[in-house]
Amino acid sequence: MPEAFGAFDAGSLSTRAAAPKAPLDAHKVRVAYRRWAKIYDTGFGWISRTARREVVAAVNRTPGESVLEVGVGTGLALPLYHADKRVTGIDLSAHMLAQARERADALGLKNIEALLEMDAQATSFPDGKFDIAVAMFVASVVPNPRALVKELQRVVRPGGKILFVNHFAAERGPVWWVERAMAPSSSLLGWHPDFHLQHMFAAAQLRQATIKSMHPVGLFRLIEMDN
Repeated sequence: MPEAFGAFDAGSLSTRAAAPKAPLDAHKVRVAYRRWAKIYDTGFGWISRTARREVVAAVNRTPGESVLEVGVGTGLALPLYHADKRVTGIDLSAHMLAQARERADALGLKNIEALLEMDAQATSFPDGKFDIAVAMFVASVVPNPRALVKELQRVVRPGGKILFVNHFAAERGPVWWVERAMAPSSSLLGWHPDFHLQHMFAAAQLRQATIKSMHPVGLFRLIEMDN
């Protein structure tokens, strides 16, 4: 069930997660996803497919036609958008984008307006260009996730909707220890296993957001924010 974040105790978020332990930069991300590009669809693509379908269904229910998909990757989500959604996808990986363009062409997706290599933290789009922005599985990849939030708030019109789906680290227990152990491998993985909600959002933003745990087994969470 979705829950307003007011029902979630923001004060309970661990203060020990001040920052991911192994910061990534754009070069590290490009290198990692060049390595993952050929196996992404059958690996992570399979794990994330339920969450992907659910977040695109949320986008399709949201009023507005102009959609920005951040972290479009190999374009796995592109066929899921309703035909009346005009989609622009961006990604930092040229190798991923090449596959996304091939997918869109092969499927004859006429509502895909552009697939662009671009830094999500500093896009070239004008203010308020989009009705909706959706960032899929990229929050734990970008060097500065709060800059990502700020940039999406800029490019989405006032009254629009911003959605994030991502893995956020556990606050305690065995999973927390596993994620901490994996953290030094962030550069190899291309994402931060030790990524927490407070790395991305201020407490005031979380109180205004709606959060939903997603399958499989709550591995991902969907955060929806009004702009």
